[in-house]
Amino acid sequence: MNAKQQNIDEVFTQVKQILDDYLKKKGLRKTLERYTILREIYAINDHFEIDELYERMKNKKYRVSRATLYNNMEVFVDAGLVIKHQFGTNSAQYERAYNYRQHDHLICLDCNKVFEFCDPRIIQIQKTTENLLGFNIVQHSLQFSGRCRTLETNW
Repeated sequence: MNAKQQNIDEVFTQVKQILDDYLKKKGLRKTLERYTILREIYAINDHFEIDELYERMKNKKYRVSRATLYNNMEVFVDAGLVIKHQFGTNSAQYERAYNYRQHDHLICLDCNKVFEFCDPRIIQIQKTTENLLGFNIVQHSLQFSGRCRTLETNW
């Protein structure tokens, strides 16, 4: 097994434990289907929509309905394992939350493409704000909307 696969397996073991604890706390069943969906989510390195996840799983011959994906996605979001975004489009986009670097988003108003960026100054602002106001920030979301260079003619 290569180092990358070993890291993926280690992350999934930790994610699975978080889900186990969450399901026990909420009195929900542990099902193979849930773990299969979660493993597939953690194999995706970008934002995704439910329909993309459905097609991906269907192409791998998993028998799962869209309704099952939607229902489980809410469980994963509530457990803190998946982040749900609404970037101004009709459908939500998701991304894995555990062991994933902090980043923010640029959304193109023309093509709806989502660009990720990371600026350490934002983390410093967060820490300064926590210290000044005695506030424990557990999550933040920052997104800018505009036009990407591929479609913008005034650059």
